[in-house]
Amino acid sequence: MAIQDEVRTHTALHVLKGAVQKVLGAKMTAGTYVMGTHGGLTVQYGRKPTQEEVAVIEEAANRKIVEDAPVEVLEMGRREAETMWGEAIYDLFPLPPTVTELEVFRLPDWNVNACNKRHTSRTGEIGRIKISKVRFRAQKGLLELAFDLDEPKPLGSL
Repeated sequence: MAIQDEVRTHTALHVLKGAVQKVLGAKMTAGTYVMGTHGGLTVQYGRKPTQEEVAVIEEAANRKIVEDAPVEVLEMGRREAETMWGEAIYDLFPLPPTVTELEVFRLPDWNVNACNKRHTSRTGEIGRIKISKVRFRAQKGLLELAFDLDEPKPLGSL
């Protein structure tokens, strides 16, 4: 059975965010967008990255996809999650204090976020990420990365 495009694209957001964190050091997500195989990630950042940095981000994300790493979705108490990973798991999306149980997306050594959306079980199911547009909004300190996904390829190929 084919995995829905929105599930692949949403999981790609987590992979792309991990690459952005590793390459640029940007930590907080300010917004996301998913429509079919098109997605967008907005992060807090202080400048427009160079074309070379964008290419390194894309390459790092696609290496993580080819790695076919297992995706973990953990159900746990909010306090336990915050003790393990801190409040950064929420990015700029605060949860009401009444939420006491969380689903946490975890791609070890890459990305951890509180997230109640559906995900692929492995990164190899996502398909290649192609960053299609980069926009820096200086007054807000926001970097927007739009991307498109190709269909998943056989493992080990970019």
